[in-house]
Amino acid sequence: MLTRNLFSSLLKHLKTKQATVITGMRRTGKTTCLKMLLNNVESNNKVYIDLESISNRIIFEENNYDNIFRQLLLLYNLKEDEKIYLAIDEIQYVKNLPGIVKYLYDNYNIKFLLTGSSSYYIKNLFSESLSGRKKIFVLNTLDFGEFLTFKNVSLPESDFLKNKFSKNLYEKLKILYAEFLEYGGFPDVVLTDNVEEKKDILNDILDSYLMIDIKNFVDFQDASNIYKLIKVISSRVSNKLDYTKIANTLNISKTTVANYIELFESTFFLTRVDVLSNNPDKEIIKRQKLYLNDNGLLNILADVPSGAKFENLIFTQLRTKGELNYYSLKTGREIDFVFNKNISFEVKETSDILDLFKLSKLSENLNISKNYLIYLNP
Repeated sequence: MLTRNLFSSLLKHLKTKQATVITGMRRTGKTTCLKMLLNNVESNNKVYIDLESISNRIIFEENNYDNIFRQLLLLYNLKEDEKIYLAIDEIQYVKNLPGIVKYLYDNYNIKFLLTGSSSYYIKNLFSESLSGRKKIFVLNTLDFGEFLTFKNVSLPESDFLKNKFSKNLYEKLKILYAEFLEYGGFPDVVLTDNVEEKKDILNDILDSYLMIDIKNFVDFQDASNIYKLIKVISSRVSNKLDYTKIANTLNISKTTVANYIELFESTFFLTRVDVLSNNPDKEIIKRQKLYLNDNGLLNILADVPSGAKFENLIFTQLRTKGELNYYSLKTGREIDFVFNKNISFEVKETSDILDLFKLSKLSENLNISKNYLIYLNP
C-alpha cells in the first residue's frame, strides 16, 4: 500500500480527541488517506460517509442534532456506549456541518475524521465552530520523494547523504524528473505510464475543479470568464501579479480578478508569494508573484517558457517546507525565492559560478549568507 509522508502525522493524531481535518485540492488522495486512517482503527464502531453522494447529505438536514446522532446509530449499527469513529468525506457539501460536528463533539464520544477541498470553507466556518476542537492537515500533490516512491524507485541512503549518485541512477532520475516537470504530482497521474491517460486525468481534475469545487462558491454564469482567467494567470506564472493588466485583458473589473484569484488560492489551485523588503526606496515592496500548485495543471493550461515551468516546479517543492518570499530591486535584479527569511534560492535552467556570485551579493541586502543555485541542466 502506497502511503503519503503526511500519514504518520495523521496516525498520531488519530489517538487524540480533536477532530482530524484533512484538506487539499481535489484528487490529491484525501479520500484514500481517510479510508486508510479508518482502517487503522481497531474498533468496529466506525463508519465512512461520503457527502458527494446526495443521499448521504439527507442525514444532516435534520435541525435537531440529537436526532442526527440517533439516525447515525440506527443506519450504521453503531454502539452509543463505545467510542464512535465518524469519517466524513467532502464536508464542504453540507454548509451547516460545522455546527453539527461541534454539537456532537461536545455531547457524545465521537472521534471525527473529516476531509474537505476548500480551505476557504474550513478556515471561515470551521475556525469559529471548532475552535480548539480540530487540527487541520493539508495534503498536497506528491513531492519528488513521494513521486519516486509511487514509481517504486528507492534512493541508496549512503549515496543520497553524500549527494552522489551512480551514473545509471542519475540517468534514471533525470528521466523521471522530466516526467515530474511535465505532468506534476497528482497520484493518479503519476501511477499511469500512458501519456494520453495522464492528460485525460489532468483535464478531468481541471473540469471537476471548475464544475464542482468552484461552482459551490460563484455564480456560474461567470463560467466562461473563470476559465479565461485561469488560462491567463497560468500563462503568467513566476511573473509579478498585475491585477489591472489582467482585468483589462479580460474586460472585467480589477475587483473581480482579485476576488477570483483569492478563491483559486483558497481552493488550493494556486499560491501568491509576497515580496520581502528592507529598503522601500530601492526595492519593490507590494507586488506579489503567482504560481500554480501543480505543474501538470500548468502544462495543460498554458504553454509557458521552460524556465518558468522549472521555477514553478521548484516552488511546488519548497512551499510545503516553510515560508516563501521573493526579493526584487527596482532595477530589476531579483532573488527567486527567500526561504524562511534566511536562505536564498536562484532557479535557472542552466547556470555557472557567476550566477552564484551575483546571488550572494544581492542576498547581502537581506543579511542572508546561505545561498543556493538550483539549475536543471548541469
